Parts: sequence; C-alpha cells; structure tokens
Amino acid sequence: MPRSNWAREPQLLSLRVWSLCSAAGEAVTSYFVTDYDPTIEDSYTKQCVIDDRAARLDILDTAGQEEFGAMREQYMRTGEGFLLVFSVTDRGSFEEIYKFQRQILRVKDRDEFPMILIGNKADLDHQRQVTQEEGQQLARQLKVTYMEASAKIRMNVDQAFHELVRVIRKFQEQECPPSPEPTRKEKDKKGCHCVIF
Repeated sequence: MPRSNWAREPQLLSLRVWSLCSAAGEAVTSYFVTDYDPTIEDSYTKQCVIDDRAARLDILDTAGQEEFGAMREQYMRTGEGFLLVFSVTDRGSFEEIYKFQRQILRVKDRDEFPMILIGNKADLDHQRQVTQEEGQQLARQLKVTYMEASAKIRMNVDQAFHELVRVIRKFQEQECPPSPEPTRKEKDKKGCHCVIF
C-alpha cells in the first residue's frame, strides 16, 4: 500500500513509558514528543510513520511519580507496549525494573508482552552505576530488547519508540493473524452473510 494511504489510517497504539527515575523517563518522552509539558498532563499523542506504516502513539509517561501508584494497574491493563526506563546513573532504578516487569505480566495475565528495556543517560559514562553488560543480562532474563539511550545527545530515543512499535505489531500479528484471502468460490457468492441468534 502506498505510504500516503497509511498516513490517512494510522494504527492507534497505547504505549507506556515506565520510568523508575523521573528524570530518565521525562527526558526520553520530552525528546520524542515535541509538545511535552509534564505540568499540563502526562498523556501525549504523536503520529509517525514506522516501516512505511502510519502509527498514532498514545503515550503515558509515569515519570516515577508516586501518585501513579494507585493507578498503576489500570495503566498496565490499557497499555499495548511498555518502555521500561531506568537511569544508568541510578542503580536503584535498575533494581526495580524486574519487579515492574513481573507486575505488568501478572496484570496482563501473560508470560510475555511487548516491552523494551531502556538504560537512559548513557552519555554520563563517568557517573555510570549500571554497566551495559548488566542491562543486557537483565534484558535476556526478561526476554526483551535492551537499548541504551540519551535524550541529552539524542541517542536512540526515536529508535526505542520505533522498536517498541515493531515489537507490538509483531505481537499483535502473532495473536491475531490476518484472515486468509477468500477463495474464488467464496468471492463469487453474492448476498449478505448474517447471523441471527
């Protein structure tokens, strides 16, 4: 399908940025979403084209705010994919990731769900408390992709959101494969197919 057709019919995806360090999540979201203002709201929409397919992303950034505690499970229920963001300069945020990932899987009643693990602030190597190897090891344990990012130097932020969309699409295709093309005989049938209970 031509690119122009996809732009008219974007797929709506609900993404959740789950940040255990408020600065880490806010930085990632504020770079990706141009009209970001956490004082106004914490839900944002961005329309973009990923792999020649339009997508309208509904992004909710928890930004490590404690008031999200009561709503946490509701946000998890409605999310179609999650960016699990920790700061490589904050070991505590890294150590909480496993707990949140398990909670998401419990709420979703799944063994796997679309998620990407993001180590933010990768530009601050001199303040690093979590090595890249530790991030990769946790990602393998969680069965998710790991990326390091830096909103400050614009490294891998777009790529993280785009990769999450790809993971969501792949997951959705596996869950609901496209219907097979109708056979010639089925195409030749005329009339309306109705089911009455």
